[in-house]
This record gives sequence, structure tokens and C-alpha cells, in this order.
Amino acid sequence: MGSGRTWHDRHVGYLFVLPATLMLVAVLVFPAFITLKLSVTPEGGSGWNLTLIHYQKAFRDPVLFQTFKNTFAFVAWSMVGHFVLGLALALALNQALPGQTVFRLIALVPWTIPDVVAGIIFRWVLNPINGSLNPLIRMLFPGFPAEFQWLSSPTLAFPAVIFANVWRGYPLVMVMLLAGLMAIPRELYEAAAVDGAGKIKRFIHVTLPGLSMIILIALALDMVWEFRRFALVLTMTGGGPGTLTEVLSTLVYKTYFQFFTFEYASAMAILMSAVLFVLSLPYIILVGRER
Repeated sequence: MGSGRTWHDRHVGYLFVLPATLMLVAVLVFPAFITLKLSVTPEGGSGWNLTLIHYQKAFRDPVLFQTFKNTFAFVAWSMVGHFVLGLALALALNQALPGQTVFRLIALVPWTIPDVVAGIIFRWVLNPINGSLNPLIRMLFPGFPAEFQWLSSPTLAFPAVIFANVWRGYPLVMVMLLAGLMAIPRELYEAAAVDGAGKIKRFIHVTLPGLSMIILIALALDMVWEFRRFALVLTMTGGGPGTLTEVLSTLVYKTYFQFFTFEYASAMAILMSAVLFVLSLPYIILVGRER
């Protein structure tokens, strides 16, 4: 008898993954190729007359440089907020409390709200005339200005956007840390308690080491996710006042769809993708080591 495997048996698996592969090429590979080609095409040019002038312009663009700074600050502060709030809630929800399931569901509510809806909600809350935050603050502090401009303030617009983003995104980190906490054996805490370790020492010597890998993966995923944040910023401030809350995703969108500078927007998108790939390397390396 031969091997018993026909051509069909050896290649049928490829037929099953072919539709998904074609879809991936259609929605990812082909647009990426077109974007790359546009980024090296002169404005109004066609064919294969290639140039790097758009990348040279990008490296000299003060607006793009400021937007990079805004984006890194936005990502860094969002990650800090997500980690601190996510860890605190994960520790609280890991306790044996009455109604534990209900509290866990409530804590997940922000993650179920789309970015656009979250941006509209916070834009309404912070509205100087019809919003709910100013009247609430005036109840506590009667001398507070009646129509305080939160999203128009050069100093408060950026923190307001970060606050909204922290509220919107902390459940991702919280769920991952909560899963890590539930996987830590209770025997380790009992042994530490027998040795006389208090709550703080148990947290430092048992909880944090047990969560170390989960923390790294959660922060790596959160960094990639926040670097791509778009709709929340666009709906809350549109990148204003001026460019104080502009991030790379909103700048690329405006350059392409509002200013119709397709080639330069494509170059910015390629640079953004390159930075995002570099930032993703820690997560890729961690996943590779786990296999």
C-alpha cells in the first residue's frame, strides 16, 4: 500500500483557509500596498515615478513633531491610568464579596461602549452650558465659574481627553489582571501569612511576581491599542484647541479626508505604522517565548 494520502488530502487544508486569506489580502495587504505606493508618489503624480519628498517633509514638519509628542503623552498617561485603576479594581473584584458577579459586570460597562459614544458622552458632560459637570462642581464649590470651558481650555483639554480614555479603556487591563489573580494559588498566600507576612508584603512578594508576565502582556497590548485611538479624541475635541489634543490617527485622518493631501497622509500613516511595529516588538517577543 502507498501512503494512502491523495493530493486532495494533502492540500484540502489550504482550501479551507483560502477565503480568510483572500479577505486578509483584500482588507489589509492591498490597502497597505496602496498606502506605501502613495507615500512615495509625487503629489498629483501617477505611475512609478517615485520620491521620498513626503518623508523629508514629515521629518521637518513641526505639527507632526508636536503630534508625535501628544500621542506618546496620551499613550503613556492612558497606560498609567489603565494600570492603576485596572489593578485596584482587579484586586477588589478578586475578593469574596456579596454580589461579586454583579460588580464585575458593572466594572466592564465602559468597555462595552463604542469610542464614538464615549466621546459624545464626555463632550456632553463637559459642555460649559448644558453639561452636568459644571453644575455638580458649583454645588460643592459655589464660587466655581458658571460656564467653565473644559474642552476649550489649553491646559485642561488634554487631561480631560486622557481622563475619558482612562475610563473607557481600563476594563481591558482589569480583566487580564483579574484572570492572573485568580490563577495565583491560594496556598502561596496562606504560606506567606504563616511566615508572618502582612498584606503589603504578600502583595509585593506573592501577587506582583505572580502577575509579572500578565502585567507585561497587558501593558504591551494596551500600548498598541491606545496608540491607535481615534474616534474618542475626534468626537471630544477634534484635536483642538489648535493641535493641543491632536494625535497621529486624527492628524492622518484630517490630512487625507479633509485636506485631501493623500500622498503626505500616506507617508504619515507609514511612519505611524513603523513606530507602532517597534512598540509592538515586546509583545511579539513575549508571545514567541510563551510558545
